[in-house]
Amino acid sequence: MSSRHGPPKHQNQYAWKPKAGVKINETEVGGRFRPFSEVTGVCLRCKEQIEWKRKYGKYKQLTEPAKCQRCTKRNVRQAYHNLCTACAKEQKVCAKCSCHVEHIIGRDITEVEAEQKKLEEAINNARERERRTLLRAMNKGKSQTSGKAPSDDKDKAANLVTAGALQESAEAGRDDEDDDNSNDEGQSP
Repeated sequence: MSSRHGPPKHQNQYAWKPKAGVKINETEVGGRFRPFSEVTGVCLRCKEQIEWKRKYGKYKQLTEPAKCQRCTKRNVRQAYHNLCTACAKEQKVCAKCSCHVEHIIGRDITEVEAEQKKLEEAINNARERERRTLLRAMNKGKSQTSGKAPSDDKDKAANLVTAGALQESAEAGRDDEDDDNSNDEGQSP
């Protein structure tokens, strides 16, 4: 046995990369055009474990939904999860390690869809000028992130302008238009 303690004698010059010599098809899952889905419904420790597996090529996706250990239905759609999202949310536990956690990482798909729907509705209710400004900001955010690696902030548009702020501006714009119309109707030439 070695009695040596401390840092390694020779430090690596560069980080190890899994499948360094293998050409990866960018259209496959995990490639540039189809990145892995966001890890949701787990505690911070489990999220870090799953991200480590992805980073070092040890991650294996589910080919078919797995069985939930609480309700025994085939509802588990993410790899390394033991509970379906409904059971994990109901019990307030991590979907991977089943420990009670106050803060669960990630958002549910239904929450994301509801927020997206509110954002689209607010854009449709906004005036043309505001709508084009928002769409330009959204496209600019997407074009900046397309060159980078996928990050946790998938929806830049939601970060730029909240749905509530859009709704308020749309209502304010409608109020201004109503005031203009009432002034025009009251005056006769």
